[in-house]
Amino acid sequence: MTDSWAAFGADLHIEPVGAGLRSGLMEALREAVRTGRLTPGTRLPSSRTLAVDLGIARNTVADAYAELVAEGWLTARQGSGTRVAQRASAPEPAIRGARGRQVRQRPAHSLMPGSPDLSSFPRAEWLKAARRALTAAPDAAFGYGDPRGRVELRSALADYLARARGVYADPERIVICSGFVHGLALMGKVLRRREVRGVAVESYGLDIHWNLLTEAGLRTPCLPVDALGACTGALGGAPDVGAVLLTPAHQFPTGVPLHPDRRAAAVDWARSSGGLILEDDYDGEFRYDRQPVGALQGLDPDRVVYMGTASKSLAPGLRLAWMVLPEELVEEVCAAKGGSEWMSGTPDQLTLAEFIASGAYDRHVRAMRLRYRRRRDQFVDALAERAPGFRVSGIAAGLHAVLELPEGTEQSVVQAANWQGLALERLSRLRHQDAEPGRDALVIGYGTPSESGWAGALDALCRVLP
Repeated sequence: MTDSWAAFGADLHIEPVGAGLRSGLMEALREAVRTGRLTPGTRLPSSRTLAVDLGIARNTVADAYAELVAEGWLTARQGSGTRVAQRASAPEPAIRGARGRQVRQRPAHSLMPGSPDLSSFPRAEWLKAARRALTAAPDAAFGYGDPRGRVELRSALADYLARARGVYADPERIVICSGFVHGLALMGKVLRRREVRGVAVESYGLDIHWNLLTEAGLRTPCLPVDALGACTGALGGAPDVGAVLLTPAHQFPTGVPLHPDRRAAAVDWARSSGGLILEDDYDGEFRYDRQPVGALQGLDPDRVVYMGTASKSLAPGLRLAWMVLPEELVEEVCAAKGGSEWMSGTPDQLTLAEFIASGAYDRHVRAMRLRYRRRRDQFVDALAERAPGFRVSGIAAGLHAVLELPEGTEQSVVQAANWQGLALERLSRLRHQDAEPGRDALVIGYGTPSESGWAGALDALCRVLP
């Protein structure tokens, strides 16, 4: 192995002048270790070689090395050279803000699920839609309006959802809310007022959703999830359950669709018991191996609350989502909004309505479907070439995939990723507290990186696999 500093591919950005040169070199080395550019066990150049490369005195480098050894960042052994220390866990990278507040440093790469590629937000088309929408909007649109949301958006959504997702969506039964979490919180209030005691949830999902229902005073017993999706046949034996929260098109996070027989079982349960199905259709538009499966709501619009969002198709920062409700629930949901949550912002509602009506939304979804499909294919191909022992499970859909790991390696892989400056999500963290222990796996959000950052994130992932 060469001792040339350039061979490590790390630019320390050091100017070899001034009294603070040694401290500058030390901080650059610490930062390289924090961000994963220098991984545990990496051999550093000799003090003589590094001094020549940087054009500084050898003693300056030797003193910096010695102090970092004393601090525990480096190790030095006779015959082994100076290396990055093997640390039990990665130090928490932090910087100081303007007021001395400690601010956590962002990882160099993120494959965390739950976010689209934010760099792909269609700024130019959105701006055009905003100009058209605001120019045409009546003055009354900027006053206190209908708690269901602007009729322009509800009408545009009704047409789009019927065409793209098979949803029966009368504009009068649509309520606009500020994100899926807001909509779920409103449903929690409604269910509690109806004296529902429990909402069944899938054994894998997001704890923020379960916690919202718990805070509303509802129990959240979990349904097992297997290769056919949630075991909805168990609903009949669940006491005091008046509703169930499902992700039928693409179960989050395991990535499987709900089998037709289990779809039918859920609807049969709702009809016979008077219960409700809360359908979270968070990424149903993104299916790559076939046409997207239609929404469950089409099977029984009077027993299913369809919940959709712009968070995955456009951006979570818009804070726009929608519920298509059974007719009997519309007034109850509007009442649950109360005075403080009366309505979402009008300008963004009008812009989204125009964005959909003009066809720009369809064009954007088609473009992103191609991009995410390409990324998923590149992910699978990279594993086949560089880590052939690893398998991706779940259907070709959505913005994430499940990467199966050898038993007992989940935590160590995530820790190694931290050293590389790569943020990863463990499947175990998305398991309900009452669920049976499951397999080791990672939930890879291939939709999260920017287009320019995707290749680096994928390369970092391949490097940390055991």
